[in-house]
Amino acid sequence: MKPNQGRNNSRNKVLQWMDGEIHPLGELIDVSDETYAHSLISANNTTSVFSEKTIGKFVFELLVFLTNNQLESSLFQYLIEKNPNSRSYNIELNGQRLTSIFKRSDEPIPENELKRGDKLRFFAEPIKVGTDLYYLSNQWTDGTDSRLDIQTLVTIFNELYDDYKILKENECYVLIQVSQEEQKSLPNDVTPLSKPFLLLAGISGTGKTRFVREQAKATGSLNDTYCLTSVRPDWHEPSDILGYISRLGRDGNAEYITTDVLQFIAKAWRAIIDADLKLTVNDDCRLTVTGNKDELNKVRPYWLCLDEMNLAPVEQYFADYLSILETREWQWHDNDSFDYRCDPLLKSATIDQLKDKNKNELRNALGFEDGKYDREWELFCKHGLSLPFNLIVAGTVNMDETTHGFSRKVIDRALSFDFGDFFPNEFDDFFEPKVTHNALSYPIDSQATIENLSAIDIDSNGSKSVNFLKSINKVLDNTPFKLAFRALNELLLAVISARPTDELQLQAVWDDFMMCKVLPRIEGDYDKLALINEATVSNEESLLTELAVILQQALSDIWSTTNDTNKQRPDLYRKNADGSILSINCRSKAKLAWMQQRLERSGFTSFWP
Repeated sequence: MKPNQGRNNSRNKVLQWMDGEIHPLGELIDVSDETYAHSLISANNTTSVFSEKTIGKFVFELLVFLTNNQLESSLFQYLIEKNPNSRSYNIELNGQRLTSIFKRSDEPIPENELKRGDKLRFFAEPIKVGTDLYYLSNQWTDGTDSRLDIQTLVTIFNELYDDYKILKENECYVLIQVSQEEQKSLPNDVTPLSKPFLLLAGISGTGKTRFVREQAKATGSLNDTYCLTSVRPDWHEPSDILGYISRLGRDGNAEYITTDVLQFIAKAWRAIIDADLKLTVNDDCRLTVTGNKDELNKVRPYWLCLDEMNLAPVEQYFADYLSILETREWQWHDNDSFDYRCDPLLKSATIDQLKDKNKNELRNALGFEDGKYDREWELFCKHGLSLPFNLIVAGTVNMDETTHGFSRKVIDRALSFDFGDFFPNEFDDFFEPKVTHNALSYPIDSQATIENLSAIDIDSNGSKSVNFLKSINKVLDNTPFKLAFRALNELLLAVISARPTDELQLQAVWDDFMMCKVLPRIEGDYDKLALINEATVSNEESLLTELAVILQQALSDIWSTTNDTNKQRPDLYRKNADGSILSINCRSKAKLAWMQQRLERSGFTSFWP
């Protein structure tokens, strides 16, 4: 597809063309939507950020603005190297392409290498992103279907950034900021997760990363509430993702080197503070967020996507997060007020190593430079920066010879989704999808209580769910896969989050719990999965087939048999396009059969596709 193939008139709404106007590079511009830009410029909810007459200079200033405000990651994640080792990069998104927009280098490029003939083809001043230098092409046109057309840039930009728009006014290209009249609240039909750490496993190309993007768009915006971080194979310690102390500066003083992930965590904290939730310190000197349900509804989830998460050993580079995750505490009171607290990811002892100058640099890097954050920054310095409750971490996972497996430490702390089972790719519905994904949000409970369960009439004291897990654990007894209190708590939290109203929905929760928390733990060969069934005479059976027998009884309303093939359950994560309940087959039944067939075929099996 050409860079601008398929452009329609709606794309021109982001630009205003003047009759007979001459383009800065000499082309004649057509007239289209003359009043649109005027309406945006004159609206009270917009602010002009900067303007520039020449296209190339405008694009350069736009990129400088994005990098200075730490907004470039939304755009730069779509960089694709044009040819291997060419150092030339395209930006490609949804069929739109900006060809050879950048030349990348680790060190400054001499000016003569940026020329063709005697003319510069790139700006001599690079855009610095991390340790990389990007030299922007200056070969821009407008409306000519060239490889670098500003209309293509506008289409890509407006797809990625909700709070900014590009338009043309009085022969100038203008970047405007569209302010929000009030902070966007969560949708009414949002589905709360029982855990804020997800593993999305599936074959390449199924849409795992895009799913996280769409979740961020459903409850917020890609510009504000989404961060994509590509995991590198050489990550082996928490500093790779959370930053570290360096003393390599000229003065030898300690300075903190931040990362995109730490900056995004700080951004999630700013959203909590901006929603007027109070930050205090409790009796054990831990930071505590206090507020009420109405204030909480204004806090949007912040989605951190760790792409190809298991390219490096997760237990190593993500160790700090995995430990801190289990220290989250929610406490709800009778008047719909709450307290939330968590141990720090960035400890106060680390911040204390910094002198005032370097501490201010860290503050600026984390986005707390505004005076309105003075009190909160002082608290962070004294007590550390903990895990914000609105942060959801979603790791995309492929299992092949280039990746690492997961220990039970990781699996126990995550919700593992076999993406092909939970969000299948239906080829027949490619052009007109018949189902939609529910908007997901962060959990608002950390410990199941009788008070929380009392609102669930179908299992008001949790006894049904407890007995279900006991029957599963009986099969897993004396194996490495046996479940403990954490699993029981998370099953009850899943019930509290889903709020089932009948037996069918309750069994659907149990079915998904098996898929997300139990089956991912099970792997091995015949010996490891052998089971001595005391009901028979020392007859070895697969642990998988024994689980199937137990689940056929526990999930009797949704477990189809040869005599009754029509039993189905509601999908808790998707619905039909018209909003009605989507009915599906029992997930764990199909997964157990698949794992057993794999064991019989190759002598080894696991949950992971």
